[in-house]
Amino acid sequence: MNTLDAVLATHAAERPEKVALVCDGRRVTYGAIAEESDRWARALYASGLAPGARVGYLGKESEHYYELLYACAKSGVVLVPVNWRLTPHEVDHILRDSESELVFVEEEFLDVAGKVQADLPKLKTTVLLDCADPAGIALPEWKAAGTERAEPWPATPDTPIVQLYTSGTTGFPKGVVLAHRSFFAVRESLATSGEDWIDWRPDDVSLIGVPGSHIGGLWWATQGFNAGITNVTMRVFAAKDAIALVRDLGVTVTCVVPAMLLMLLAEPDVDRSDFATLRKVVYGGSPISESLLRRCMDVMECEFAQIYGLTETGNTAICLPPAAHLRGGDLLKAAGRPYPGFAVKIVDGQGGQLPAGEVGEVCIRTPGRMVEYWRLPEATEQTLVDGWIHTGDAGYTSDEGYLFIHDRIKDMIIRAGENIYPAEIENALSAHPDVVDVAVIGVPDSRWGEAVHAFVQLRPGERIPPRELKAFLRDRIADYKIPSKYEFIDRVPRNASGKILRRTLRDGRWSSQDRQVN
Repeated sequence: MNTLDAVLATHAAERPEKVALVCDGRRVTYGAIAEESDRWARALYASGLAPGARVGYLGKESEHYYELLYACAKSGVVLVPVNWRLTPHEVDHILRDSESELVFVEEEFLDVAGKVQADLPKLKTTVLLDCADPAGIALPEWKAAGTERAEPWPATPDTPIVQLYTSGTTGFPKGVVLAHRSFFAVRESLATSGEDWIDWRPDDVSLIGVPGSHIGGLWWATQGFNAGITNVTMRVFAAKDAIALVRDLGVTVTCVVPAMLLMLLAEPDVDRSDFATLRKVVYGGSPISESLLRRCMDVMECEFAQIYGLTETGNTAICLPPAAHLRGGDLLKAAGRPYPGFAVKIVDGQGGQLPAGEVGEVCIRTPGRMVEYWRLPEATEQTLVDGWIHTGDAGYTSDEGYLFIHDRIKDMIIRAGENIYPAEIENALSAHPDVVDVAVIGVPDSRWGEAVHAFVQLRPGERIPPRELKAFLRDRIADYKIPSKYEFIDRVPRNASGKILRRTLRDGRWSSQDRQVN
């Protein structure tokens, strides 16, 4: 059966000594992950967690994260990864909204955890992953309490396994509930079709470039584990370290966002020899410039595959395969084509399907789609309609079925693969006593893809330096969401119903671009 725990059990039985994960020089085998996740699962059971309960993880990449993932799979508990870059206010929302009953925390983030854990209604215990502290129980002690073996939870492909939070149009992140099937859909599709758009070979070594708190990183990691290969992860992505890992460990496949590719090529003295073992680079998370892509193809001399999708689609649903990269031309501007058995359609404002070449909202049908937005039935019904995910992206298809992303219907900004909604930033800035009104947009940025730009209307007679607004935001939103530029204006343009006219603000800053995303 295609569940994460069932596949791990197969690998642990057939190749127990095979290295499953390398992190900070530590090597963990499939047998060890299976054994440790058993201990975690017993401890979850001993902690009184029933199937369907939520547990949070606040930490960087490590073997602990994946041991907990598999423990959740074995016990029916749902993992809630928390982006460690978030502020206490944002962490509080995720843990409170998910009603997490346990939270696993690394020492580095104890201060954040301490600010939010006191009044969380469902929180039973804070488990400290790498230290001892009076505020919680140390991991070894917590695991030791789980002596009673629980009955294995009969998971199915439709059983929820993770709940990932995405930025929201209202300013409040929504919990996207994903089932086991989200992490098998693409592999099953390609295996039955014979396509090798994204493939895994027995001797592959995979570098997990994207953090596991994001759907891209979690999905890529599970693909490697499902294939039974060796996976390499970094606590935090650093280009110099990534190049060393590729060279020293013989990395053959990796998944990164375009900003990471730019950082890799920017390293001093980097050349083809640094990537000699690479056979395939999978990239996505934000659009890539044609010039950067061509530079990567020239320097790395391996296959490239672009992926497109959302957390709501279970990550990738569209792929630009290596063969399309070799064809070049306008195809290098495409997001790709649906995997076999997946589908894409373009609809107008009334939901009618548009023909090739006409721009409308991109809708995707995929077996990897989300179960729901956690406890938000109306939002779920708006996004998931008759089995189709409405992406909020505007695009068109070619006669060959390739999807081209042209613009965004939603107001989302994508900075280095991080999804940011202006409403979050506008809500935070509006709390400043001297700010009357504010509007936020994304503008083109050569390094990060898009940068966050704030238009601020102050109280009459007030003057505030941008650094003061940045300092004001520092404890309210994650650093990557803080605007890099502030423009002070007399009035934020709004229509008769009060909606911000973002297009008016965007037009002058995107006129030189051939598409309205970057």
